[in-house]
Amino acid sequence: GEALEVNREVNCVTDFIHGCEDQLQKLKKQKEKGLLYGIPISIKDHIDCKGHISSGGMVKFLDQVKEEDSVIVHVLKHQGGIPFVKTNIPQTMINYDCSNLIFGQTLNPLNHQKSPGGSSGGEGALIAGGGSILGIGSDMGGSIRLPSSFCGLCGLKPTGNRIRYIPASVLFSHPTVEAAGSMLGPMARDVDSLALCMKALLCQEMFQLDPTVPPIPFNEQVRLRGAPMSSSAHQQS
Repeated sequence: GEALEVNREVNCVTDFIHGCEDQLQKLKKQKEKGLLYGIPISIKDHIDCKGHISSGGMVKFLDQVKEEDSVIVHVLKHQGGIPFVKTNIPQTMINYDCSNLIFGQTLNPLNHQKSPGGSSGGEGALIAGGGSILGIGSDMGGSIRLPSSFCGLCGLKPTGNRIRYIPASVLFSHPTVEAAGSMLGPMARDVDSLALCMKALLCQEMFQLDPTVPPIPFNEQVRLRGAPMSSSAHQQS
């Protein structure tokens, strides 16, 4: 409901993920409760979800319905999280604004005359507007950090290869982009939510599904030892 309301105001959602209600019912029957149990999670448009498109804001991808969840979606569900919406991006995602010819312009919920930043702009707008409490964006040259800054949120671009994005139909199968390293990472209203999300994602399930991710759990102690947002704490955790 909240997400719909925010979307009406700032145009940040590209798709509602069907089956999230069924997933919640399934979770209730499970004995094991994951770290993200029952938390609705928004995800950036280009992250693959079974039965949905990953457009990247480009018409050429509109007919390519994904047959599998990406690794991160699988792990979020494994930890009890409920991916419920996909959020807007700029066309090709290499842009610091957030608009494309398919879904239009996303506005900054704090000031509709301003941009929410990009490329994870839909995430920034939805979370800042109160329509989501935790989201997954991606960042190569500022795509989590800029919308977090523009929308007054917390965001984390993890160390290279910490949480990798391997698309089924490689949207950016370009050596330069691979070398620059586009990382997936959490966005939320506070640092504790980012830490919880990282702790949940860096689990055995992740390491088994993506053997290129170093099997190192999130180190809560390193985070707590330094200043909350110190770069050294984040580099090591």
